[in-house]
Amino acid sequence: MQINDFSLRPYYPWTLKALISGKPSVGWLMDLCEQNYRYLMRLAPDMRRLNGTYLSRLDGAMDLYMEVLEQTPYTSLLHLTYYFAHESGQLPDPDVTIRIYHDSKQAEVLKLKQNSLPLNRGFIHPTLEQKWKVGLFLSKWLSYCVQQGHCFQSGHAVNPSEETPLAPV
Repeated sequence: MQINDFSLRPYYPWTLKALISGKPSVGWLMDLCEQNYRYLMRLAPDMRRLNGTYLSRLDGAMDLYMEVLEQTPYTSLLHLTYYFAHESGQLPDPDVTIRIYHDSKQAEVLKLKQNSLPLNRGFIHPTLEQKWKVGLFLSKWLSYCVQQGHCFQSGHAVNPSEETPLAPV
C-alpha cells in the first residue's frame, strides 16, 4: 500500500531481511527518496515558492530550522537542522543538506552531519548502501517532524540574525 495522500504512515516496500543485511536495491532507494519527498512536502507545502530561512516552533518540541539555499525550475536545495545548546554555542544536529527533484518527486541527501549515529562515514562518494542508510535516517526524522506538527509556510521567513544562524554542513 503506497501513500499517495500524504498519510503519516510510512510506506516501506523493503523487507526487514534487506534492512538487516544492508543490501538495498536501487528501486528501494528510489521509493525511499519518493517517501522523503512526500514528507518534505508535508513540512513545506509551498516549497517551490520558499526562499530564505524558516523556523518551525512548537510547544514541547525542538525548534526545526530550514534554509532554502537554491531554487531552480525543477529542483530545490535546502538545509534542515535542530540546534542544541553546547558549551561552544549552538550545535546543529542532525544537520542535513537535501536536493529536492520536483519533476521526479524525489529528495536526496547530499550531506549529513550528525553525532548520534556513524551513518555518514565516507559520504564523499557514497555507495548505494550508504545512500540507503542516510535516506532511511532522513525518512525517520522527517516522519517524526511531521507527526509533531512542524510546518514551514511562505511569508513566515525569519531573519537569520534574530534567530539561531544556519551554517549548512
